[in-house]
Amino acid sequence: MKISESKRLFAHAQNFIPGGVNSPVRAFRAVGGDPLFIKRADGAFIFDEDDNAYIELINSWGPMILGHNHPLIRQAVIEAMDNGTSFGAPTAKEIEIAELIVQMVPSVEKVRMVNSGTEATMSAIRVARGFTGRDKFIKMEGHYHGHGDSFLISAGSGAITMGNPDSPGVTKGTAQDTLLAPYNSLAAIEELVAANKGEIAALILEPVPGNMGLTIPFPGYLQGLREICTREGIVLIFDEVMTGFRLAPGGAQELFGVTPDMTTLGKIIGGGMPVGAYGGKKEIMEHVSPAGPVYQAGTLSGNPIAMSAGLAMLNYLNDHRQVYGELLTIGRKIAEGIMKINLELGYNYTVNHLGSMYSLFFSQDPVVDFESAKKSDTQLFGNYFQAMLKRGVYLAPSQFESLFLSTALRDDLISQILQAHRESMKEIHSI
Repeated sequence: MKISESKRLFAHAQNFIPGGVNSPVRAFRAVGGDPLFIKRADGAFIFDEDDNAYIELINSWGPMILGHNHPLIRQAVIEAMDNGTSFGAPTAKEIEIAELIVQMVPSVEKVRMVNSGTEATMSAIRVARGFTGRDKFIKMEGHYHGHGDSFLISAGSGAITMGNPDSPGVTKGTAQDTLLAPYNSLAAIEELVAANKGEIAALILEPVPGNMGLTIPFPGYLQGLREICTREGIVLIFDEVMTGFRLAPGGAQELFGVTPDMTTLGKIIGGGMPVGAYGGKKEIMEHVSPAGPVYQAGTLSGNPIAMSAGLAMLNYLNDHRQVYGELLTIGRKIAEGIMKINLELGYNYTVNHLGSMYSLFFSQDPVVDFESAKKSDTQLFGNYFQAMLKRGVYLAPSQFESLFLSTALRDDLISQILQAHRESMKEIHSI
């Protein structure tokens, strides 16, 4: 496979861009080799600068649930462009998409549009603090909520140990208000709450984590969090930037029947354009400026191009809910096919799957939280990534990222993916 143009571009990029990329995982540090520079995408395929085609299972890290360059989304963007690209003033489409989000997402009674998932989660925590008058919040180990200072905190030990900064530039003062807990442990949450009685403003988590690889909540876990937060006056925030509109029209909260107080959204909500949002109960959202005292603003929030793309996407998903059954079938065929091949070859690796998300962990133990995810053989995953890439299948370049499927994956493409998997597993275990 010739990738000389990608190699040239990467070498050139490092002269002007830190690490040669604008988001760290794109550098392929976790899997080896040089990153591919993508020129275009269509349906289930991406094409690099050397004109190699790949079946890809990232879909821009989630947004392209209908596949790349979908004609409906493309047309919406083209039509919006005819009227201009940015106004810095209210538009009718902002109301339309807000009304649709309120209709689709169980927890959202009012919503504020922003420009990214990071902006949404940062704002949600600020609003929760303003609403409750408390400073501390709980996050789960291994859950990613963007690169806001408060979220880049490593785990402490014990119920009253504060987090420590996980990145230079994050102050200890910021870290001290962040409390860490393992995912899927209600006992750990109870311990933190007891040790910080009346001081916790919010608990934020990915209801279905995708940033330590896909991990599934234990039965009753999300409901247990809801009960604890209700009892303690803590704002429960579901970060559904990944799972919103992907696992169900109303996201993971609809799928599991648990309604948080606030929800953060992104990815699919923009149809591929940079968009985020946060919303929740009216009494909480009324604290957001200009209705209330909690300040948050953005020049490009509600951008008309992004709103048009997102509105086209959400309207389609709302009107064609059979899409979720199709995605479940696609996900099952791939995940179950991988498990079957692994067993045939004598390898009992863990595959977690839910709807149109799945992860193959190079670990023989169940993966239920960050600690169990970290037991995976990352070197073996890197070998697997390169073997699949060589066979024309583009995966997320990290063991600790979920894969995201689209409706563009036809049966013939699924067969190609599974054949590539079989050949790759044989190759990496013969090294």
